[in-house]
Amino acid sequence: MKSSPLALTVLSLLHTQPLHPYGIRRLIKQWGKDDVVNVGQPASLYRTIERLLEAGLVAVSQTERDQRYPERTVYEITDAGREVARRWLTQMLAAPVAEFPQFPAALSFAMMLSPAGLREVLERRAATLAGTLAALDATITAFPELPRVTMLDTEYLRAVTAAELGWLSATVADLDSGRLTWSADELAALASAQTAPDDSMR
Repeated sequence: MKSSPLALTVLSLLHTQPLHPYGIRRLIKQWGKDDVVNVGQPASLYRTIERLLEAGLVAVSQTERDQRYPERTVYEITDAGREVARRWLTQMLAAPVAEFPQFPAALSFAMMLSPAGLREVLERRAATLAGTLAALDATITAFPELPRVTMLDTEYLRAVTAAELGWLSATVADLDSGRLTWSADELAALASAQTAPDDSMR
C-alpha cells in the first residue's frame, strides 16, 4: 500500500488505542491535526481505513452496538501496521519530497499582472496568512497540557507561515520602491530573443 498523510495518521492514532472512524476524526480535530491532514470529507477516511484493512495493516477489533447510535466498527493496528507506520514515518521525516504547490507555480507567471496588480494580490494573501498565523498561535496556546512533541507540526506550520509573511512583506516593499518592476514590452523582447533560432544549431 502506498503511504499517505491520512493513512499514517490513522495508523498512528490506532497505535495508541483501538478506535472507530468517528473517534479517529474526533481526535484529529481535537488535537489540531486537521491543519496538516485533510479530513474534510469523511468518505476519504473510510476509504483509507478500507485500504489499510485490505493490506492487513489494521484489523477489526470489535463492533459496538448501542441503541443511541448506529453500529460502529472498532479497528486496531496490527503488528504489520506498526512496522509499516514506523517505516512511513521515518521516510516522511527524513526524505524531502518534490512537491508542486500552486503558489510557486502562480509566482512563476506573476509577470502577467502589472506591478500594481501583483502588489494588490500579494497584500490580500498576506492578510489571509496573518489570520492563519493568529489561528496557529491560538492552537499552540490552547493545549498547554500536551507535550511539545505533539505540537511539532503546528510549530512547523507557524514557522513556514511566518517566513512567507516576511517574504511577502519584503516583496511588496520592493514593488513599492520600484526595485521590482517590469513591463509587457520588456518581457516580450526577452521572450523573442530566447526563442529566436540559434544559428549555431543550423
